[in-house]
Amino acid sequence: MIEVGQPLPQVTLYEYREVESEGCSIGPNPVDTAQAAAGKTVLLFALPGAFTPTCSAQHLPGYVQQADVLRAKGVDEVWCVSVNDAFVMHAWGKSSQVGAAVRMLADGSADLAKALGLTLDLTSKGLGVRSQRFAMLIKDGKVADLQVEAPGKFEVSKAEAMLARL
Repeated sequence: MIEVGQPLPQVTLYEYREVESEGCSIGPNPVDTAQAAAGKTVLLFALPGAFTPTCSAQHLPGYVQQADVLRAKGVDEVWCVSVNDAFVMHAWGKSSQVGAAVRMLADGSADLAKALGLTLDLTSKGLGVRSQRFAMLIKDGKVADLQVEAPGKFEVSKAEAMLARL
């Protein structure tokens, strides 16, 4: 498992764009984690799946509600990462009214979860390999804080807990 002080692994996540802009087409666009985190303070939270009960009712909404407070404490961007495709992450963000508060990033093949050593095998429940529930503070591409939930828990990775750690 990744540790505090180590660099965020360089993998490609995907973010769906509704509007074409310079360098970004409509649809899924690659996001290089190392480039996207360079020179920034990023609060990345990961969860087992979009549209799942705890993730939809508590985890994502908490970060949407606290986004302005997190930014006031020095967080440049908040990233939500899940082992889903960019279309699902986009639809979930839209239905959750995320707006610009949180970047919805797809880790469709669990590349980031694997590189971090934070996978969760839910094959027996028909969900395949997913990400564990965790929150990570990244400063200029390096892990500054990492909070991994115990199985079945939702305590240390929620927005309020990470806000208190800032």
